[in-house]
Amino acid sequence: MGNFNIQEFFSTFIVLFAIIDVTGSLPIFVDLKNKNKSFSPGKAAFFSLVLCIAFFFGGEIILKLFSVDVQSFAVAGSIVLFVMGCEMIFGVEIFKSDGPGASSATIIPIIFPLLAGPGAFTALISLKAEYQSINILSALVLNMIIVYIVLRYVNLVEKLIGAGGVYVLRKFFGIIVLAISVKLFTSNITFLLGN
Repeated sequence: MGNFNIQEFFSTFIVLFAIIDVTGSLPIFVDLKNKNKSFSPGKAAFFSLVLCIAFFFGGEIILKLFSVDVQSFAVAGSIVLFVMGCEMIFGVEIFKSDGPGASSATIIPIIFPLLAGPGAFTALISLKAEYQSINILSALVLNMIIVYIVLRYVNLVEKLIGAGGVYVLRKFFGIIVLAISVKLFTSNITFLLGN
């Protein structure tokens, strides 16, 4: 698990916060409520956390089945993170998330793909190649606590942050994601080219 490091914790927290993008998804949550789609904030946060932790520990086993090492996945993941960062900064949609309608929105689309989706899974495995597990998991837990609070008080959070606040946060975290994706790419590609 390694030793707790506040700098690593903060870096991983920022990346996961930006990728999970619970504040950026506020309009979606409000729209679901307006369409009388029910969701459980507790279940959404808990099962998203469980899915992410399961992939964090089981992801390498899945990769080994395809003869892919963590560094190669981290390079591929850094490219995905780079594209997601570009999405956030330039306001374009490259990754589309579609889910079938249902009376409850807890599983689809809130847990998957909004909270525990391909972006979060890619980020977790990519970060694992660079940071200590304890720092990543601590950052993940804190993110899911924030997810719970936002979902629990979705209308209040929307009023507090406002449309302008969500816009600024999205752009800021987009730049952070871009910078960390470049760091992940360079450190892991150097490792691969050195072998």
